[in-house]
Amino acid sequence: MAKANRLNKRRIDRIDQPGIYGDGNTLFLKVRDDGEGGRGSAQWVQIINMDGKRTERGLGGYPLVTLDEARQVAFENRRAVRRGDNPWADKDAAKVVPAAPTFEEALEAVLKVQREAWRNPKTEAQWRATMLYYAMPALGRMRVDAIQTPDVLACLERIWHTKRDTASRVKQRIHAVMQWAVAKGYRTDNPVAAVDAVLPKNGKTTKHRDALPYADVPSALAKLRDGNAHLAIKLALDFLVLTAARSGEVRKATWAEIDLEAGVWNVPAEHMKGGKAHTVPLSLQALTVLENAADEYGRDGIIFPSHRGKMLRDYALSNLLRDNDIAGVVHGFRSSFRDWAAEHGWERDIAEAALAHTVRNAVEAAYRRTKFLDKRRKMMERWGEHCMAAMPVRPKVKVRVRRKVKVRVRRK
Repeated sequence: MAKANRLNKRRIDRIDQPGIYGDGNTLFLKVRDDGEGGRGSAQWVQIINMDGKRTERGLGGYPLVTLDEARQVAFENRRAVRRGDNPWADKDAAKVVPAAPTFEEALEAVLKVQREAWRNPKTEAQWRATMLYYAMPALGRMRVDAIQTPDVLACLERIWHTKRDTASRVKQRIHAVMQWAVAKGYRTDNPVAAVDAVLPKNGKTTKHRDALPYADVPSALAKLRDGNAHLAIKLALDFLVLTAARSGEVRKATWAEIDLEAGVWNVPAEHMKGGKAHTVPLSLQALTVLENAADEYGRDGIIFPSHRGKMLRDYALSNLLRDNDIAGVVHGFRSSFRDWAAEHGWERDIAEAALAHTVRNAVEAAYRRTKFLDKRRKMMERWGEHCMAAMPVRPKVKVRVRRKVKVRVRRK
């Protein structure tokens, strides 16, 4: 039998966080969230097994129903159940929770729902890996209606300080599974909701991806160009930096996306993180990179192919930086560009448009429909000049209006 009389009026009045607080003998006080993470309204509930089924019944709100009154009602209900009676048989508000699946079964249901929405096939693998190592040992065989906040805490506490990012992802994914259980009617609350109130806040600050200072970008590119890496990888990194693009956009780029007459790169929506097509004005330096790639690999299919003629792997560019002792990460070059643009007086909207950042303010998004293509072209020309300032080979490019670009490389 569960230990009774865990609560008292003083303890109840001092509760300041949402959650479920047990008094014992099937009686609980459910404290809702006030919308800001604090204490909201409170209600007495009784959770009792009848005919092998878990039944949850509200007994009234606190303090309108006192602790003593709630205990008395819960006691009478238990007696009725012991006699084989249903104390709520004549009350339409009675709710019997249907037989619930295990956490492992619920996870499979969530993955099935989410699978088609995930653009990156690695997402499901990441979910499975974190759940396998950090959630399944404790929760996998438990029914979702039986999981409580202490069970979730047991999964997170051991890695909260040593693997904080992983622990946060595990918490979010357990929350998603339990929210599915709530939506399906297997339970009325999400036990993850009260976890943040218990886990210590260790003052962790957001760590941004390492980025080179923009002043160091020219020398870094010159160093990489002199290395022994596969030429396509070096050209791809040059193109990534010069266009301020993401790794996946560059590695997937094909010649069909390049309009040499207009001097633009039309990135299709399926290659973009935000799912919207993006037009990139190409600087003379970026066009030179393309011409070098065309001379080496032709003008068909993938622009920067691997040794086998396929798309470069996602780690190819990262390894190039690591093998040449270049501080920072590939994605960090976007930050380098953003810092350069800010310190050289380019308008925020133009720089953000170049990075294809999503406008999160609905009003701003409605009015900012222009792509600033002409202004962005001028900005990318200046950025290209900055990036290639230390290159041993300087491009000299002549552009004819509405005609293909002709590139000549003159050595010093």
